[in-house]
Amino acid sequence: MQQNLQQLYGNIDIYLFDQLLKGRFDTCHKVLDAGCGGGRNLVYFLRNGFDVYGIDPNPNAVEAVKRLAYGLVSNLPLSNFNVAAAEDLPFDDGVFDLVISSAVLHFATDEKHFDAMLQSMWRVLKHGGYLFARLASDIGIETLVESSGNGRYLLPDGSERFLVNQQMLLDYTENLNGQLFEPIKTTNVQNLRCMTTWCLQKM
Repeated sequence: MQQNLQQLYGNIDIYLFDQLLKGRFDTCHKVLDAGCGGGRNLVYFLRNGFDVYGIDPNPNAVEAVKRLAYGLVSNLPLSNFNVAAAEDLPFDDGVFDLVISSAVLHFATDEKHFDAMLQSMWRVLKHGGYLFARLASDIGIETLVESSGNGRYLLPDGSERFLVNQQMLLDYTENLNGQLFEPIKTTNVQNLRCMTTWCLQKM
């Protein structure tokens, strides 16, 4: 029976889908979605034999991703999915080939929290592994956001988020001893918010 794209890939982030189309993660085996929600970005990985893990601070989200995983791969241990915070990942150092962080880092409460989340994700990544991050930024709307302190800003869409800028991402790339495997790309949603894709390889 023919399957449609949503059955094959779920409601996947389009920029993560772009990396899959480019074959970027074909050699990856062990994948962590740090802030997995209900698993919208994990359907492809579950369907294609990856060793998939997920964490989320929301217990309801973890229960939802467990149901999704069991429906697609009945022999995958449900203990792979846990309630946890991105800044305190319950995994050993250097165990994942790919860490996905989609719409998570902009929930940081301040600079220290952002750094803790990012360092935690980087810690569990293998050398040669990939970090795929999608997060809010001020790139392109610098004059339209209003600082509320501690790295957080009020956006024209009415939300308040922790925002990065391009120089901050480039500085982190260098300080982490990482390498961009894709140029930094930003989508401007009608000057209401901007979402940036930051793709790093751990060297």
